Amino acid sequence: QVQLVERGGGSVQAGNSLRLSCEASDRVFRNRVMAWFRQVPGKGREFVAALSRLSRSIDYNDSVRGRFTVSRNNDLQMGFLQMNNLKSEDTADYYCALARDNQMRSSAAAFPDWGHGTRVTVFS
Repeated sequence: QVQLVERGGGSVQAGNSLRLSCEASDRVFRNRVMAWFRQVPGKGREFVAALSRLSRSIDYNDSVRGRFTVSRNNDLQMGFLQMNNLKSEDTADYYCALARDNQMRSSAAAFPDWGHGTRVTVFS
């Protein structure tokens, strides 16, 4: 199991930006797909974005495409989610997740390793 720690959440006004980070405890991070999910009370975890080990493949949820940018630094064993032009609908707990391999997937069930989440609140 890989430990993942998210940082960077907070409370911001709509239109502003936040940058989330995800630090992994194990070097296997470098060989697997990393993804971001978010969750609000009463709902399941929603796919936000993912990228393959060398960032050759990148997927975004339609609701964040053009506003969010996912990236990674394998040397640092870290992933990032730059969130620009935040909207009230982006309010959620954001989670970093690591896949079993380098195959792109968007289902939360396909990711065995998760961080504990960081809270993002966007007010208008």
